[in-house]
Amino acid sequence: MAKNKPSTKTIDEALKVAKGTAKPGQTKEQTKIIAQGIEKGIAEYKKREKAKARERDKARKKEQSQHQSGPEPELANETQQQSRLSVLLPWTLLVLSWTGFALYWWLST
Repeated sequence: MAKNKPSTKTIDEALKVAKGTAKPGQTKEQTKIIAQGIEKGIAEYKKREKAKARERDKARKKEQSQHQSGPEPELANETQQQSRLSVLLPWTLLVLSWTGFALYWWLST
């Protein structure tokens, strides 16, 4: 497998960091070696981030395919219970409020 050459941006960043951390008396060769180490570190970081992104993408696609295949039976039951509750709750509140109004009216007369 052929190794990818780092981009010029990565090389420039690595050289900038290496020069920024250079100590007095450090030779250009030493700075160059440090810059190469930084380039390798950046390349390794990018490689790991790409792998993580691929894994996240696979998980997202898997989740989407499960959602498209239809809800699972447990989710269908939960959805039915929620819809029953959403219908039952307003009617219950309506009956309670009218009962309270009728009691108030009856007791006030």
